[in-house]
Amino acid sequence: MKNLGLTIILFFAVTGVIAQTVFIKSAKITFEKKINQKQQLASNTWISDDARDKMSKYRTSNWDYSFNDSSSIYKIKPKETLNDNNFFFIAGENTNELYTDFSKKARVIRKPISGEDFILKDTIPHLNWKIMHDVRQIAGYECRKAIAVINDSVTVVAFYSEEILLKGGPEGFTGLPGMILGLAIPRYNTTWFAIKVEAKNVPIFNIAPPAKGKRTDTEKDFKKMIDLYTRYDDKKNPRKIDDIKKELYTLIL
Repeated sequence: MKNLGLTIILFFAVTGVIAQTVFIKSAKITFEKKINQKQQLASNTWISDDARDKMSKYRTSNWDYSFNDSSSIYKIKPKETLNDNNFFFIAGENTNELYTDFSKKARVIRKPISGEDFILKDTIPHLNWKIMHDVRQIAGYECRKAIAVINDSVTVVAFYSEEILLKGGPEGFTGLPGMILGLAIPRYNTTWFAIKVEAKNVPIFNIAPPAKGKRTDTEKDFKKMIDLYTRYDDKKNPRKIDDIKKELYTLIL
């Protein structure tokens, strides 16, 4: 009888813990993207010491990642402004955009090339993640660490939460058992961390692939885009088409 009572107490205790865990099916996540521009440009000799001293350490921007149970859209926040003293000069609006359809394992990228927007269709890239034991809190969620390698030798460090069910993340990184809320690529001196999660758990209807831009569906249209992208290349030493595609379809927006 005593064992039965203990079993009942344990049952309700476990049930209470499960009931308190709310699994997020749809939300809007705001990511802060930070580039350590001083470190990134440290080896560039054409920058004067005076310009380097005046340069702020980080270049920052905020990005919205909206998702439901099967798709997501990732783009810069409207009217986003960068912090002062950025060395990089950006003309016009940042039109990079990434739509992912997880049910079809497909994605659509809008990418500006020489002042024109192009629509690129792609499949979701596969990454071999190694899940670690380390955990940390990000935007109020407990996240576990994972590591992968891209471009043969570039290490990616991610932190994901299983409380957010979609297996997505910023910049097209996917494939972990939950949402990636933190990301770092030391080689690129760049990090992405969630600073706000607006959980809705209701359908988000404005998730749709980018439509404004030149299509690249036909071989002729794709060649036009490649020609524009490589117009300043050394014609005597042309790059391989696979290397060009890798740059165009890169995970980094």
